[in-house]
Amino acid sequence: MKAIVCKQFGPPSALVFEELDDLTPKENEVIVQVKACGVNFPDTLIIQGLYQFKPELPFTPGSDIAGIVKEVGANITHVKSGDEVFGFVMHGGYAEEVAVPGNACFKKPPMMDFPIAASFMMAYGTSYHALKDRADLQSGETLLVLGASGGVGLAAVELGKLMGAKVIAAASNDQKLQLCAAYGADEIINYTDKDLKLKIKELTNGKGVDVIYDPVGGEYSEMAIRGMAWDGRYLVVGFAAGSIPKIPLNLALLKGCSIVGVFWGSFAVKTPKKNMQNTMELMQWHAEGKLKPHIHKIYPLEDSSSALKAMINREVKGKIVIQCS
Repeated sequence: MKAIVCKQFGPPSALVFEELDDLTPKENEVIVQVKACGVNFPDTLIIQGLYQFKPELPFTPGSDIAGIVKEVGANITHVKSGDEVFGFVMHGGYAEEVAVPGNACFKKPPMMDFPIAASFMMAYGTSYHALKDRADLQSGETLLVLGASGGVGLAAVELGKLMGAKVIAAASNDQKLQLCAAYGADEIINYTDKDLKLKIKELTNGKGVDVIYDPVGGEYSEMAIRGMAWDGRYLVVGFAAGSIPKIPLNLALLKGCSIVGVFWGSFAVKTPKKNMQNTMELMQWHAEGKLKPHIHKIYPLEDSSSALKAMINREVKGKIVIQCS
């Protein structure tokens, strides 16, 4: 099989496209012929050795996959050879084949094409876990989404609306914000030309926001939390800006708010039944036409480095996908 291989930590240009041995499943694994793999911001960190964990070199990046079952392990009964599936792996998705843990491999609905399926799991799984399990977002509350035009951000905008919240989308330019508005945002903030804290106060009549969804980090995090309402919840999702902010803890005291970590990958591994329930709820919403990932661009497998460069350069609105076979 052909695959993208990271042999040394570094930029996308250091990745290698080469031939590897075909895979054989362990007893609890499913070997999937990959048709599409979603590109996620953590992929750009993993290849540079900057993520929460560092895979042993060499490795193939890529987590969100969709494809056709080639072979199953001895303990796998819920899918069989020939089934169309989607799933999640810690790494290995930028390849023509991948071994997927059985409890992270799901049958793909017939109406969902492979690029959409490969764009679904991490973005919507992360955002739903954040809003439902970590923030306990309630109908009528106000949700601020930073980096709202990205994959997880746009999913949070959609889900926030479905859960009955008033959604304020914040992003770095007006074109990105137009997409957020099309996905249901009630209000928008361009945080490059507006004072984020003051704009939050203006849009909430001085009350502040109940929940902040922050996959960005950097300089805007403290400004956002200063615009939080009493008893609010600040969701730490990621650090796409590249720097981890240092939040003055007196803000949590003064606002009576919670600072809550969100790590969907660990949640999925540690509590698979809860993750399965969330996934089924998300799939139902998709079947009803209430959720639809925005596909920015599809790249061929051999051009994966260009996809990762686009992600690093903040050129992406919604999701980009690698077509693997």
